[in-house]
Amino acid sequence: MKTFLFPDKKDWKALLKRPTFDASSLQEKARIVLKDVQLNGDVAVKKYTEQFDGVVINELQVSSEEIKEAEQLLSADLKQAIQTAANNIRTFHQKQISSPEIIETMPGIECWRKSVGIEKVGIYIPGGTAPLFSTVLMLGIPAVIAGCKEIILCSPPNKEGRLHPAIIYAAHLVGITKMFKVGGVQAIGALAYGTETIPQVYKIFGPGNQYVTQAKQLIQQEGVAIDMPAGPSEVCVMADETAVPAFVAADLLSQAEHGADSQVVLVSFSEATVNAVNDEMEKQLELLPRKDIAMKALHHSKAIIVKNIEEAVELVNEYAAEHLIISCNNAEAIAEKIVNAGSIFIGNYSPESVGDYASGTNHTLPTNGFAKAYSGVSVDSFVKKITYQKLTQKGLQQIAQTVEVMAAAEGLDAHKNAVRVRSEK
Repeated sequence: MKTFLFPDKKDWKALLKRPTFDASSLQEKARIVLKDVQLNGDVAVKKYTEQFDGVVINELQVSSEEIKEAEQLLSADLKQAIQTAANNIRTFHQKQISSPEIIETMPGIECWRKSVGIEKVGIYIPGGTAPLFSTVLMLGIPAVIAGCKEIILCSPPNKEGRLHPAIIYAAHLVGITKMFKVGGVQAIGALAYGTETIPQVYKIFGPGNQYVTQAKQLIQQEGVAIDMPAGPSEVCVMADETAVPAFVAADLLSQAEHGADSQVVLVSFSEATVNAVNDEMEKQLELLPRKDIAMKALHHSKAIIVKNIEEAVELVNEYAAEHLIISCNNAEAIAEKIVNAGSIFIGNYSPESVGDYASGTNHTLPTNGFAKAYSGVSVDSFVKKITYQKLTQKGLQQIAQTVEVMAAAEGLDAHKNAVRVRSEK
């Protein structure tokens, strides 16, 4: 991890740039697969599953027998861990539901807003280098709480043509019954357009590789909603002399092992802290099974030493990290100054991996600087908010002139007339 000492502010934008890649070729490949799935349905889905995943799938849907078998294959410890995480996630997200509040804007005019679950949603669960069954909880639980009527899960099969039993178990636990052994661009296409077997949905959620990301962006252009723009995972750690170097090193490596295109950033105003963290990373890196992946991520990761805490806060807000860990004295006060981040972890004993799995917050978060404008997934992501208004005769009389004058000024006489004919009557 390269260290930058007191960089000038004019250089911050270049310094904080994420790893880039040429997406044009990926986009064209994704477009071809999507079109084929749209035209040929299950036949195309099975073809690309064999081509990309190296497995022939006859029955795309996970059977009831496979659901029962998955529970038997998992250890009691893992099932208990999944249940504990699910309980925490459910507790946190349940509080995001609010009852409609009727507002009387004028006598006789009532307005309110109601949340209605999106009827059909798709959740994509990566299963390549790591089967992310935790993402099943993060997406499935708020979808159920929101009242989505149909939740469709897609995840790539293993070489035996099956889903990881933890993915199946987690899905069944939260109430998802329709699971399909389909991954990659073909899964996004199947959810977007529907096939003979896989139902079409109105909004697609979930992380994925660069091809999946491109596919989601393409189908969004065709009117199918997606959760958010997403890219490789990232973490930023702000650390001062009170930070524990071993903790910081572990946090940085926990994100670096996600993938070679992940990025980790360390921001500090203590050169000694940065040196200590680097020493710890070298020790811990040697023990990681995914060492090679983490090392590739560290090649384009950075340690940035700034002058003081004020400059550190400014730099961190400019970066707008997916995950931000504040390992500093007065961490909670510093957190109040952060306006751009997906999720914030406060203090030396709040590792990012706890948020990834079981604290209760959602780990599906904006990356690549999108935290400046986007939120992470929540119950709100799975609902539409419909507004209502109800006027009495008196209410309409009170507002009629206002509407008529405004409509006339805009030259929309039919709008004016819709009020006038009622007023005259």
